[in-house]
Amino acid sequence: MLTTLSVFFPAFNEEANLRTTVVNAQEVLGRLGLEYEIILVNDGSTDQTGKIADQLDAEDPHIRAIHHQHNRGYGGAFKTGLYAAQYEWIAFTDTDGQFDFSEITHFMEKAKQADLIIGYRKKRADTIIRRINASLFNWEMRLLFGLKTRDVDCGFKLIRKQVVDTITPLDSEGAMVEAELLIKAKRAGFNYLEIPVTHLPRSEGKQTGANLKVIWRGAVVEPIKLLFRLRSL
Repeated sequence: MLTTLSVFFPAFNEEANLRTTVVNAQEVLGRLGLEYEIILVNDGSTDQTGKIADQLDAEDPHIRAIHHQHNRGYGGAFKTGLYAAQYEWIAFTDTDGQFDFSEITHFMEKAKQADLIIGYRKKRADTIIRRINASLFNWEMRLLFGLKTRDVDCGFKLIRKQVVDTITPLDSEGAMVEAELLIKAKRAGFNYLEIPVTHLPRSEGKQTGANLKVIWRGAVVEPIKLLFRLRSL
């Protein structure tokens, strides 16, 4: 069983969900009796997300808030949290409350079996459009990069820090960043396993992943760029 854990939460305009998500994580991590840190990445939010992150930072020495002056997108926020993590294992999940953080124990139980433990949503609680987009993206990653995973962009993963130290830098700034992480980890010889996770409906806030510009960048522009970069190595 691992003894140290960094957890990070990328957040853009999540004032309605941030505190609840972090408090839930605090309660779970406190019960586990390990050394941990929680990193909150405020990705240039225009609501009260940054203020709430600073309040949480001031309330608990385990929590550290990092702010982007301007919105850098999911990939930018993801990389900031990933690179700021200091412990042997790194976990992350979305800030929107759609994952049950208590399931981190299932990931931890598998830590001796793989370098990355990645979740896949047993039943995705999203609109039909988002489910179709996700399915197409999974097939794209399989065809272009041979990445045979059930749910590439599931926002609940546990990663050995050694993986991050070995494969950095990651170049993607959009939704492609998690796929890039897995592709480069696989190429570097690290292994991963998949476990099922619960996915809950979003109760507060607004999703940004279905934005056409986000889809275009994450599903077309960044995969092509990564394909050429990998071929040039």
